[in-house]
Amino acid sequence: MSSENNGLSYKARRRWSLVILLVGMPLYIVAVVTVLNLLDRPPLWLEFVIYVALGVVWVLPFKFVFRGVGQADPDRTQPPAD
Repeated sequence: MSSENNGLSYKARRRWSLVILLVGMPLYIVAVVTVLNLLDRPPLWLEFVIYVALGVVWVLPFKFVFRGVGQADPDRTQPPAD
């Protein structure tokens, strides 16, 4: 297994990252826009700062899921070179 054992296999992290990106992120966007629409509209620069900050904050709890997903599977053995 990889040097950092966080409890999820490579395949599980790939699957969860897809679920988070395809389901969780759109739900988060809808929730943020809905909450900000309930408030009085702030100045444009402040609204921009809020959206940028919340755009970064959503990924922090899932950082361990996304780490290393774009790389080759560390558990897979490489076929012998010919």
